[in-house]
Amino acid sequence: MTTTAIFALLGAKALYLMLLWLASAIAASWLSDRAGFGERWGLATGMLLSVVGAAIWLGIYLLAPRDGSRRQLEGVIPKRHRAAPTDIDTRPI
Repeated sequence: MTTTAIFALLGAKALYLMLLWLASAIAASWLSDRAGFGERWGLATGMLLSVVGAAIWLGIYLLAPRDGSRRQLEGVIPKRHRAAPTDIDTRPI
């Protein structure tokens, strides 16, 4: 009976660690793309180094973006863009 409880706790912990790993890979990918290095570099770093990779890309994002990158053009916090109006929005009432 005790071995079942141990495996159940291990499964929940593994799920949380996997979600943390996935979230850090997504964050590193987004940060590297905005810094002008492309998504692949951040995704690889985030998958291999997990939270440390996301922290590395956060430092690069804040301190050393490439010239002409979206981070340099739009700033540290990106602005939300409005959606283009559709035909339904432009019809007279």
